[in-house]
Amino acid sequence: MRIPAILATTSVAAVLVAGTVVPADAAPTAELFDDFSYSGPGDPLLAQRGWYVRSGGGGPGVPGAVWSRDHVSFPAADGGQALELKASTEGPAGATVQSEVSHQRKFAEGTYAARVRFADAPVSGPDGDETVQSFFTITPLDAPMDPDYGELDFEYLPNGGWGESGPTLFMTTWETYQPDPWLADNVHGTVSASLDGWHDLVIQVADGRVTYYLDGTEVADHGDKYYPETDMAISFNHWFIAGGQVADPTPRDYVEQVDYVYFAQDEVVPPAEVTARVQQFRAESVSWTDTVPAG
Repeated sequence: MRIPAILATTSVAAVLVAGTVVPADAAPTAELFDDFSYSGPGDPLLAQRGWYVRSGGGGPGVPGAVWSRDHVSFPAADGGQALELKASTEGPAGATVQSEVSHQRKFAEGTYAARVRFADAPVSGPDGDETVQSFFTITPLDAPMDPDYGELDFEYLPNGGWGESGPTLFMTTWETYQPDPWLADNVHGTVSASLDGWHDLVIQVADGRVTYYLDGTEVADHGDKYYPETDMAISFNHWFIAGGQVADPTPRDYVEQVDYVYFAQDEVVPPAEVTARVQQFRAESVSWTDTVPAG
């Protein structure tokens, strides 16, 4: 895909850290990079590379909604291929279908990044449903208020929701929660603006702080008890907020796309350097690599 013209002054093995270049013979960073060059949700390479395409029911989202593998695809986009997550609904009385793709749980401290295309309107049908387009990390909740739970979220709500009336990006860091009755222990920041189009999202997890960047600008910083304590999975999903659907039975489809995902273990990588590393991978025709050890 097309990447902003940023000159890469380092190779994948020679890394810029705090303004200096680490020699190429230094211990290499464990990394995950994937530009989603797959044939479809049934491509065997997905499972071989640690990805899981969700199906069945369950939260989050509208009660009774279905998570469908058929709503995950890898179309041509922006000069290459992208992961596409579709969310479809026929209103509160009709069928609702959501989508999610997750990687295995093995990621902890380091730098997480993705280039994501948010969409303010559906590609077909009436607009107005409260949808969530996300890039996040998560640890499974073993029990209500599990202290080992962890979650780091970028969640874009193009039609508002959760107390917001307009397009809003939430950056949320979780300590834990209980599902019933609902009780959440988290901290969040927001960006209230339309983000229709492609955006660079970065999360740095190090030294007791979780720092979120949107297009190279810091937009949230969390820590203290909210700092993650266990390995997490990397995930993307697209779903509808319960009670936020427009009362119209006309079918409509919303789409979120992901250009690439990147993770550097135990390293704080500035947003511009993330872009340079992705550019280097593509210059070397590397569409996927994963040297992060199993959790």
